[in-house]
Amino acid sequence: MTTLLDSVKFDADGYLEDANAWTPELGKAIAEREGITLTDRHWTIINYARNEWKTKGEAPTLRNITKNTDVDTRELYTLFPSGPGKMAAKIAGLHKPTGCI
Repeated sequence: MTTLLDSVKFDADGYLEDANAWTPELGKAIAEREGITLTDRHWTIINYARNEWKTKGEAPTLRNITKNTDVDTRELYTLFPSGPGKMAAKIAGLHKPTGCI
């Protein structure tokens, strides 16, 4: 059975190769693959990350996210426990943020 995830290409680390191919439905599918059920708070970060990418060409840093949204560092780690910067970027269809190991 073909899924939405089969219709796009991912790199070896699971990041979407073409950020322009991203849709909210694809974001939900990526989140499910990663074991995350998205809430409105997740979407706050995902939409912020997408907007940053559209204006600056890269995924935002954690500091940038906490400075420019109402989501603090503790909540970020609750929302994206396996690494908020990388996971938020992955679900938002962006490449791994610069500086993430």
